[in-house]
Amino acid sequence: MRLVPRLGRILIVASRHGLFDLVDDARGGRSLRWLRRLLPGPSAAVASQPRGARLALALTQLGPIFVKFGQILSTRRDLLPADIADELTALQDRVAPFPGAVARAAVERELRKPVATLFAAFDETPLASASIAQVHAATLPDGRAVVVKVLRPDIAPRIARDVALLRALADVAARHHPNADKIRPHEVVDEIETTLVNELDLQREGANASLLRRNFAGSDDLKVPEVHWSHSTAGVLTLERVSGIPVDDLAALDAAGIDRRRLAAKGVELFYTQVFRDNFFHADAHAGNIWVDTTRREDPRFIALDFGIMGTLPEADQYWLAENFIALFNQDYRRIAELHVRAGWMPASVRLDELESAVRAVCEPYFTRPLSEISLAEVTVKLFQTARRYQLVLQPQLILLQKTLLNIEGVGRLLDPSIDIWATAKPVLERIWRRRHGPRALLARLRRRVPEWLAAAPDMPTLTHRLLEQATEGRLELRLASDDLKRLAGTARSDRRSAGWRMLGAALVVAAALLWTSAPDTARAGDVPWPAWLALLGATGAFFAALRSTDT
Repeated sequence: MRLVPRLGRILIVASRHGLFDLVDDARGGRSLRWLRRLLPGPSAAVASQPRGARLALALTQLGPIFVKFGQILSTRRDLLPADIADELTALQDRVAPFPGAVARAAVERELRKPVATLFAAFDETPLASASIAQVHAATLPDGRAVVVKVLRPDIAPRIARDVALLRALADVAARHHPNADKIRPHEVVDEIETTLVNELDLQREGANASLLRRNFAGSDDLKVPEVHWSHSTAGVLTLERVSGIPVDDLAALDAAGIDRRRLAAKGVELFYTQVFRDNFFHADAHAGNIWVDTTRREDPRFIALDFGIMGTLPEADQYWLAENFIALFNQDYRRIAELHVRAGWMPASVRLDELESAVRAVCEPYFTRPLSEISLAEVTVKLFQTARRYQLVLQPQLILLQKTLLNIEGVGRLLDPSIDIWATAKPVLERIWRRRHGPRALLARLRRRVPEWLAAAPDMPTLTHRLLEQATEGRLELRLASDDLKRLAGTARSDRRSAGWRMLGAALVVAAALLWTSAPDTARAGDVPWPAWLALLGATGAFFAALRSTDT
């Protein structure tokens, strides 16, 4: 019942922004038409805007959690139309700040010391305020400038309430939306909840920042602020204060004399380095989270901020993705089709020639353009959309990577509209991949495994002898555990049971026939001859034998 007022407000906001149009085609869309007559409709100014803009406005009006929901949903370009995804990507996570005194109290509660002891100075006026937390400037006792990120008060229960409401809406969508099996609304809500819960743990964000900083220690490409662990907990995060120019402020970059062409190329290189060298990438790399270091004009570098959403890939997916990119760079469409199937992203029953033809149909129009005009991110998105017709199964980490690639390309083209993404990306990926899978990398992996092999070596003779002994005596058993095998075994048992019942039925028919043909009068009188009893007994025995065979 606590969700009813919130649901009512959502319906009113949705009606005022003309969002019922988005569900007209769903099975439940017509049933909502009566609700439109009861709720206020959109103004002429709102109605004239595109659907994506109306949805973004509605989410902004519903509050910070729904803004965050829209931002996360914008990563699911495999589910959303491009116009809606673009509008949601532009959502700004800016909300009214909470009082500085509340932030001070939260810091003292989390760190268990007075702010005056922890910091030489603490500014209660926030530098920035977002849906999950806000940031305050401070100075450590040794004079170092820092920023202190503090969670909003009572944010966890608010997120829990709104996620519960999203689950209720997902139930409705699962029942009524014609493409519910492809949209998978419950999985989308699970993904949103996981992201939000992770962002509530600032210690996790600090660990992300710490690892990224270690990966780029001494780098000329990326600066990551230092984490001050002595002043950080799950509810408070203290970071080195950095200064720079937001990457989308082109006028300020030009005024500072920054080489934007070099900076754009570095952005593309950084993406492939994070994904394929470190397998740990900043997955929220929009312009608000990327600054430029103004102290380096000739050889500029980026400054990364906000580490709540980071991406990793399973080693297998990382391998298949890199091979796909290389095949795409080389326009090897057959290789792309084979890789999609071998990676397990698509069923083995897919015809490779049909998939190769579909990939060629997507890619060839792009290769007629100058390479500087080709968007690798756009090609990748269209490839995934095409492959969905062939039952492509994408994991969330791949979708997050796809969104990050779109962001990075967007930043690169903003800085340098003439950048050749392909010429920049291809040598970087090939160089990283040679290092990852070349002879030296293979020897390094072997060296890491040698201690494990040496530890297991003393047991190998005993295990080998035991295995040979079992094989010689006929006691060697092969046990397979697989869902497919279990289903196959279940089908076989069902077939055997069915055969048993059919056998019993046939035997009973034969027995009845014997009764009536041998002595119909005595059978009707209840005096059954012994051959018929034998037939009936044999049928029963055959039935139980068939049942018993189902357990073997």
